[in-house]
Amino acid sequence: MEVDIWSDIACPWCYIGKRRFEQALGEFEHADVVQVTWRSFELDPNAPAQREGDLAVLLAAKYGMSVERARASQLKLTQTAAAEGLEFRFDIARSGLTFDGHRVIHLAATHGRADAMKERLMRAYFTEGELIADHEALVRMASEVGISKLETRTVLAGTRFAADVRADEAIAQQLGIAAVPTFVVNRKLAMSGANPPDQLLALLRQGWEQDAAAVVDDGAACGPDGC
Repeated sequence: MEVDIWSDIACPWCYIGKRRFEQALGEFEHADVVQVTWRSFELDPNAPAQREGDLAVLLAAKYGMSVERARASQLKLTQTAAAEGLEFRFDIARSGLTFDGHRVIHLAATHGRADAMKERLMRAYFTEGELIADHEALVRMASEVGISKLETRTVLAGTRFAADVRADEAIAQQLGIAAVPTFVVNRKLAMSGANPPDQLLALLRQGWEQDAAAVVDDGAACGPDGC
């Protein structure tokens, strides 16, 4: 059974959704035959390599809200993440382009390490204040999950896997995916948002039992207009 997950590295609900999906998969009776593929999605494909300034101020300006509301949103996300065992540090997070990070995840997939790479990059962004657009940071983190520094540097110096990232995004557009995370089972059943584990488990069981097309879209997610 195939599960494709569209998400962005710098998407808080995507990290929370990853944890909830892992819990659901751990309870799924047929987890041993589930093949998970991480698909690329950029919430802001036109972002600069790095944005300078306080993240709450940047978010307030981008989404037309007050700084106080932006900080309140960050606090709520931090508390939700903590309940899933995650530490969010919006005070040190460095916003910027995630495109090369997605390319490195595709590289990791060729070594069977996509999930480990996805996890490492999300922790780097949300907990450690790493800049995902920084090539040397990507090289170092890829090496931590078992990919040679030389290979990662070679990929980042060229355009390898760029087409793969764009292909994922094109498929997302074709499927009508406008917010992430979105979980797609066998390209027939879809659930958008970081829904509770029991709902994600139900999606997996439904995918196992039937092939009818269905779309469920009611969970917390991030889109171009905000989280």
